[in-house]
Amino acid sequence: MKLIRNANRRSVLLAASAAFGAALLGRPAWARTLDEIVASKKIVFGVNPTLPPLGIFNDKNEIDGFDVEVANKIGELLGVKTEIVQVGSPDRIPFVSSGKIDAVLGAMTITPERQKVIDFTVPVHTEVLGVLTTKSKPYKDWMELNDPSVRLVEVRGATPVKLVQEKLPKAQLLLLDNYPDAVRAIAQGRADAMIDVMDFMTEHTRKHKIDWRIVDAPIEVYFCGIGVQKGNDALREKLNGAIKQLHANGFVDERWKKWFGGPMLHDPRTAPSYK
Repeated sequence: MKLIRNANRRSVLLAASAAFGAALLGRPAWARTLDEIVASKKIVFGVNPTLPPLGIFNDKNEIDGFDVEVANKIGELLGVKTEIVQVGSPDRIPFVSSGKIDAVLGAMTITPERQKVIDFTVPVHTEVLGVLTTKSKPYKDWMELNDPSVRLVEVRGATPVKLVQEKLPKAQLLLLDNYPDAVRAIAQGRADAMIDVMDFMTEHTRKHKIDWRIVDAPIEVYFCGIGVQKGNDALREKLNGAIKQLHANGFVDERWKKWFGGPMLHDPRTAPSYK
């Protein structure tokens, strides 16, 4: 999961490029406007159930998770029913650009490449690429890890492996097959630190009773919003208003803590696009 998931997420740019040609022709005639959505009394959100806890299948085999709760609340604020449609990483952007869904959630990182194909709301949440370590370690910045005495652990095939090899070549690198094993290596003292998306680490760290610490200075912050069809400005602005309301009244923070087991690591309202 997690940074392997992020690698998959960034591969969506390939799908986005394929959809770009269609996007250049303008918003499809069958794209639903805000007025049409309100008149139908239903808004259709795409959610990826393979990105827990953003999207997950519950015990009833229904799509659940943070994204679903946000989508349902937005529908409530718009005065319409929310319909959840399952999407995968490769088809998220094509679905929304073709009008199969009205909007899409699911770790939708706002990137210049994606903005050529679809439009984004203001950020709903962030994801922080950072350093997981323990309180016994002195690291204050990730570049301090570029030392022969530092033992890093990473999941084989995950995106941070290349980052470590290129930017932290002096550090020792232990590669393991999955996240539980990698986190356990730190807990057992076989490694000093790990680089990954920190928001998704709680489910692994809480299984070990040691003093965990995330290095204060993040390596990178990803801002994630809701994707809508290119040019569907009235819908985008309406969603912006709903998202800002959910930030202001604490709904987003509350649901994030519920699903992730702790507070969001970086405030999405700090994004330059959050106006």
